Amino acid sequence: MKIIKTNIIVFLLVIAISYSIGCDNASKKDADNGDNGEATTTTTEDKNTSERQFLSIGTGTLRGAFHAVGGAIADVVGRNITDKNWQVTAEGTKGTQQNIRLLVAEDSTLEFAMANAAISYFAVRGEGAWETEQPIRAVMTLAPNVALFVTQKSSGISSMQDLKGKRVVVGPAGAGFEYFLKPVFEEHGLTYDDFTDLNGTYGDATDMLANGSADAAFMGGAIPIPAVIQAGSSQDILFIPFDETALESLIEKYPFFNEVTIPPNSYEKIQPDAFSSMNVGSMHLITAENADEDMVYHFTKTLYTHRSEVVDAHPAGKAINEKNAVKDVGTPFHPGAIRFYKEIGIWNE
Repeated sequence: MKIIKTNIIVFLLVIAISYSIGCDNASKKDADNGDNGEATTTTTEDKNTSERQFLSIGTGTLRGAFHAVGGAIADVVGRNITDKNWQVTAEGTKGTQQNIRLLVAEDSTLEFAMANAAISYFAVRGEGAWETEQPIRAVMTLAPNVALFVTQKSSGISSMQDLKGKRVVVGPAGAGFEYFLKPVFEEHGLTYDDFTDLNGTYGDATDMLANGSADAAFMGGAIPIPAVIQAGSSQDILFIPFDETALESLIEKYPFFNEVTIPPNSYEKIQPDAFSSMNVGSMHLITAENADEDMVYHFTKTLYTHRSEVVDAHPAGKAINEKNAVKDVGTPFHPGAIRFYKEIGIWNE
């Protein structure tokens, strides 16, 4: 009798467990199929949260404006993109020329890059040292690349013509500064043969001015340029003025040149009065011609919408506005960027 009772109990337990498993599976099926029993579709949002995409922005050298602004852009877009699961990083590079080559490479590691509009101008046309037309497109015009030639007050240099016979830092080797510096020198009656040209980053130039291995140095970027601030904090320096006639001629010849007035005290203790300078090619954000249109659209939208946050990191962010962002500096815009600008009504047909 005990054996019969035991068998009955075991039988009842098996039935109970089977029923429980069946209900659980049914619940999971219902959850997968939705409340009405029909299969649900994975939403774009669900897909974005499961597929992480890594985007890199090529910037420039340390202590330069490209490095600072590019880093700010990566941070702002990365924090604010809501409809894409992106991880956006800024990558230090040697600057525009390397950025362009990296963007158009078959195994490119960059999706976007900072560039000087003067260098992009010649690259997209295959002119100068560019052997072929480079397939790049503009995404957004950023702050002007304000040119400054810096020297110590004790150097005796007071004009561009005084650079003859001097040692002048003309930027990092391979950075492509000659694309805009050569025309500037020529309009002032100078060639690279008239002085000893030295290569180095802005940080190097600051050190070379301090130790006397250079007499003058070119420094350009969005105001204020970190390296100029650093140079002025430890040295008694001045800005070498440009010739007004040369400025007018350069602006007439090239779309990427324009005159810029640096407001008084933009560089404390160096420049108490307004200084007449020039934009030698705005910094702008570029991408490859074949970059995905949807990616460029969402990147442009996020950056423009949250542009005020770029200002928090660098004053150059103020240039991201309805007039400047779409400014034509000689490189065609990418369709993804144009799509957004048309959407908000600021694109110039």
